[in-house]
Amino acid sequence: MKKIILFLFYSITLFSYSSAMANEESKYNIVESNDIYEIRKYSDRLAVQVVKTNQNNSFRMLFDYISGNNKTNEEIKMTTPVTQMQKDGNMTMQFYLPLKFNKDNVPNPLRNDLEIVIIKGGYYAVIRYSGRASDKNFIKHKEYLERELKKDNILIVSPPIRATYNSPFTLPMLRRNEAMFRVNWN
Repeated sequence: MKKIILFLFYSITLFSYSSAMANEESKYNIVESNDIYEIRKYSDRLAVQVVKTNQNNSFRMLFDYISGNNKTNEEIKMTTPVTQMQKDGNMTMQFYLPLKFNKDNVPNPLRNDLEIVIIKGGYYAVIRYSGRASDKNFIKHKEYLERELKKDNILIVSPPIRATYNSPFTLPMLRRNEAMFRVNWN
């Protein structure tokens, strides 16, 4: 009985923790949707990114930046999603920055391997899924999305992008993950 009570206590605590983390999310408009995916139109977005041959320290480096390890020592609120994209053998991880920042007022990174970038707006095809943000789960969903887009004659113009929205403390069945591609949409 004590184990059940402890389990319930920790489950409620973790659920409360992840629900309370209401982060600013990148704004978009849904321009088309079906039972499998949606096409979103995003505006330009400001992000801090790191490009590495592996992702081991990428999250920590970006988290340090928003925790105040930047040229103005300013703490920056976490936003969602955190995105990852593999291109030319390198992994790019990005934290989108709150809308209050622009190229003129964003704190510059202290590290040379962090970069402030503008992610150009455009159209993205997105499939949403829950569970762990594992490579296996991501690959399964991005391949499914890719097949559906090809079947619907929608041109993919980017490598696959992994987007995660929740803290690692969120129960897997409550997590929001996405696989997305930038697409040519008219």
